[in-house]
Amino acid sequence: MIELLDAFPDVNVQPAEYKRLLGYPRDAVPEGRAGELAQWARQWYAKNAQPWVYARQADELKLTNGSITIDGVSFTSIRLRKTLLDAQAHGAILVAVSAGPEVESEAQRLWLDEKPDEYFFLEIFGSAVVEHLTTLTGARLCAWAETRGMSVLPHYSPGYPQWDIVEQPRLLELMKRAATWPKCGMDVLDSGMLRPKKSLLAVFGLTNHNERVRRITELIPCENCSFTPCQYRRGPYRKAPEHSTSVVSPAPPAPQPPPAPVMLDEQANYVVNPKALKRWAEERLTLAVAQDGTVDALFRYEGTTCTNLGRAIFFHYHVLLGPREQGYPIRELKCAPAPGDEGHTFMCRYMANAEHLMVAIDHEKPLLGRQLNDVLSWQRPTIGPGCYCEPASRKHKWGLVFETIHYALVQRDKRLAGQTAQSAGES
Repeated sequence: MIELLDAFPDVNVQPAEYKRLLGYPRDAVPEGRAGELAQWARQWYAKNAQPWVYARQADELKLTNGSITIDGVSFTSIRLRKTLLDAQAHGAILVAVSAGPEVESEAQRLWLDEKPDEYFFLEIFGSAVVEHLTTLTGARLCAWAETRGMSVLPHYSPGYPQWDIVEQPRLLELMKRAATWPKCGMDVLDSGMLRPKKSLLAVFGLTNHNERVRRITELIPCENCSFTPCQYRRGPYRKAPEHSTSVVSPAPPAPQPPPAPVMLDEQANYVVNPKALKRWAEERLTLAVAQDGTVDALFRYEGTTCTNLGRAIFFHYHVLLGPREQGYPIRELKCAPAPGDEGHTFMCRYMANAEHLMVAIDHEKPLLGRQLNDVLSWQRPTIGPGCYCEPASRKHKWGLVFETIHYALVQRDKRLAGQTAQSAGES
C-alpha cells in the first residue's frame, strides 16, 4: 500500500508547459512585458504559495453493475470504468493536489486593483502548478509501481468527459476519511468546484496486468505525462513537440557519437555550509562506483528526538545514481533506521502511530528520476528538527543527503579530471 503527503512539493514548472497554457505557439518565446510578467508570476508563487500533494491507495475497488465502488463509495463514470476494466485493474490510488489558497487570493486582489495582466499570468501559473503536481505525482506512483511489478493507469477526475462533476464532493469526502488527510482546509462548493480552486482530485487505477497496459494505447498514462526524465516511459507525451523522439517501441537508433558528459555544477550554491558538506562527505558518506558507472551512495544520518530527553537516532539513506555521462540520474532511494537503532521508537509520531510514520518514511522518494543537479533548485525547508515526525523535517534531511552526495561527486570528478590531465602531460 502506498501513502504519501508532501507539504513542500517541487513546483519547478517546465517553461514549455507554462508557455503552452499561456497560449503561446511552441516555438514562441515570451518577450518584453509578457516575459517579465511570466517571470514575476513564477517568482511570486515560489515566495508566497504553499502547495501540497496527498495520495493513498484505496483499500478496495469493485466494478459492478455499471458503477465503480471505491472503499464502499459508488461513482458513475463510463470512461473511468472502461479504463479500469480494460486494464483488469485491481486497485485505485486517490490523489489530491493543490497550488494553495494564496495564488487565488492574490489573483483576486490584482483584479480588484485593476491589474488584469498580472491577474492573468498568476492565474495561469497556478493552473500550471496543478498540472505539474499531478504529473510529478503520477511519475512517483509509476516508479513505486514498477518496482512491484505493477502499472499505474492514466488519472481521471470529476468534471472530465463522462464523469459528472457533481460527484466531486463524494470523492473528497472519501479522501477525508483517512486519518492521514492533511488539515489543509480543502472544500467543495455545491457546483462541484474545489476551494482553493487551483486544486485537483484524481483517481489512478492500478493493475498487475502490465502486458495490457503496453498493448492498449488508451491505458498508457505517458501521453498525459510531461515528466521528461522518466525511465519508465512507454509512449510519447501527447502535447510534446512534433519532433519528439519518444515512441512506444523505438527502432534501433542509427550510430551516433557518444553524448558529452553532463557535468555537475562545480560552482554550486549549496543550502548547507560547504564546510559541513566536506565533513559529512568524509565522515558519513560512502560511495561505491560500479563498472557501468552507476553510483551506490550510503549516507549515515545522526540526530536526536525532540522529546523523551533527546534520544539519539541513526538512519541510513541509500541512493542509487546512474552514470556520470547521464548527469547522475536518481534511480533508487531508500531511507530506514540504521541496523540496531532504537532511538526512532521514541519519536512522538512513532509512539502515536508507528506504522503510519514508517510507511511515510519508506514511500517518500523526492527527486526520483531526476538528475542530481536538480537538488540545487529544489525548494525545501532550510532548517528542521532532528526527528522524522513531520514531512518538512524529512524533506529537509533528504536535502542534506543529496547536497552531500553532490558535493562529494563534484570533488571526485575534479580529482579524476586532474589525474587525466596529469597523465596526458606525462605522455
